[in-house]
Amino acid sequence: MEKSPLAVVGIGATGAVLAAALLKNDPEVLLVDPQSGLKETLLRDGIRVTGEIDYQVPVRNIFTRIGDLQAFGPAAVFLATKTFHLPRVLEELGEVFQPGMKLVSTHNGLGPEDLIADRFGAAAAFRMSLNYGVSLQGPGRVAAAFFNRPNHLGGLTPESREAGQALAARLTAGGLDTECVEDIKLFVWKKMIMKCTMASICAVTDKTIKGALDFPPTREIADACFQEVLAVAKAKGYDLGEDYLKQALAYLEKVGVHKDSMCQDLANKTRTEIDFLGGKVVEYGLETGVPTPVYRIMANLVRALEDNYLGK
Repeated sequence: MEKSPLAVVGIGATGAVLAAALLKNDPEVLLVDPQSGLKETLLRDGIRVTGEIDYQVPVRNIFTRIGDLQAFGPAAVFLATKTFHLPRVLEELGEVFQPGMKLVSTHNGLGPEDLIADRFGAAAAFRMSLNYGVSLQGPGRVAAAFFNRPNHLGGLTPESREAGQALAARLTAGGLDTECVEDIKLFVWKKMIMKCTMASICAVTDKTIKGALDFPPTREIADACFQEVLAVAKAKGYDLGEDYLKQALAYLEKVGVHKDSMCQDLANKTRTEIDFLGGKVVEYGLETGVPTPVYRIMANLVRALEDNYLGK
């Protein structure tokens, strides 16, 4: 893995930070994003991240097609697109994938690593749980509101640990502290219980996370959603214990006045990731027999707002 290049697909806010951390010590990292004009901008200006995370790095290699990676044989590809693009991305990776290649989902939501495993096998599938909050200010320009170190990364098989440790070390060496963990799904649940709950509430009300938790009516909704998703997680094999909610709320206090990215999706009239967030909790609830009435309402409200512009 040390000799083969790494690649990042999707250079939005999340992907730009990942790319910057890898580029800090390896200028040959490969970037892929089809956005018109982005290639020229990044080759000229590089990537700039400010705030709680700080980078200014040049970019040498950026492509507009995933298929362009085939000539380089990357050891690992970090996937940082919107979650709903993942099926298309995996289809395009079909012409690039080689045995031994690692595909790292850095997406929001529940279950994207399982889509990778279904397509390329469990040994290829990795997942990161990101603990930073960022927003895109312009092409290759990112503002970081917070970073509750470290991020967590892991594979889906015990044999993946060595590769996971190597990837985590590369990111940590670039200043993006990342820990390789044995059960990455546990860390995904710990993070996504908060994300799945607060994303819909913030999106529907246009409140910050702090604002939604401080306002009694939305706090009541959040408390109900937390109970539903904790029951779903337990039914899926992840009982997070009695202290989890206290820890989760303490984490969210550190996030402060940050708005969830789903607020930006609705404001920008773009597709949301609701199907992999609240919608996935409802899906898992149906699968396990756990009722999720409040989650269903919140997910459907987001879909209704989304339909106001996508359904036209």
